[in-house]
Amino acid sequence: MTGEQVFVSHAPVDLDLVQELFSTVKNFPFGVHIALEEIESGRTRDRLEGRLANSDVVVAVLTEASATSNWVNQEIGYALAKGIPVLPLYDEEAFRGGFIADIEGVAIDRENLSFTIFNLLCRLRSELSPLGALSVPNWYVRFPCTVPDCGHPVTLDITQGQTKLWKLSEHGQLLEATCEVCDAAYAFDPATIGFVRRMDGLEQRDGHFSRS
Repeated sequence: MTGEQVFVSHAPVDLDLVQELFSTVKNFPFGVHIALEEIESGRTRDRLEGRLANSDVVVAVLTEASATSNWVNQEIGYALAKGIPVLPLYDEEAFRGGFIADIEGVAIDRENLSFTIFNLLCRLRSELSPLGALSVPNWYVRFPCTVPDCGHPVTLDITQGQTKLWKLSEHGQLLEATCEVCDAAYAFDPATIGFVRRMDGLEQRDGHFSRS
């Protein structure tokens, strides 16, 4: 991943849902531009169009509200015209029509958003990963250590495929990243790559996390 850009097209009333779905996706080292956030931050529609034009993937959040949104329809049409891949993220199959009817998407399960986030990461990983039969893209999350007076960069390397990550999550296993300076360990949910907890160096026992 080297600076890829993801544009999220959605209806304004769906902002809370979109922010929840992309809360952990934003931790990855690529740009995630949520349409309404961009507007609320003071960017004009012209600058928003620039974000859209420079995107590597457009995620179209398709709900009852977005079905009648002129902006969402225009953004999808613009992306398709420019040859930008569109990833449908939809509430119901009925909302995935027109030119994106046959594009593989991700169904939103409002009762299990973690599973939705996992599937969203699967599709984004597929779209943004380098091509090649034997290619194993190295995804990672980098963040500053939160131990007081430390702040050293910590990197969570994600070398497992999505199937392996889901199996780890089902078995209650967590991914772990350790600060090289203070030995604080950070645990993440393999399915969503969401932060679970931190264990400081002096608190560690066997050096491994579990959900228990």
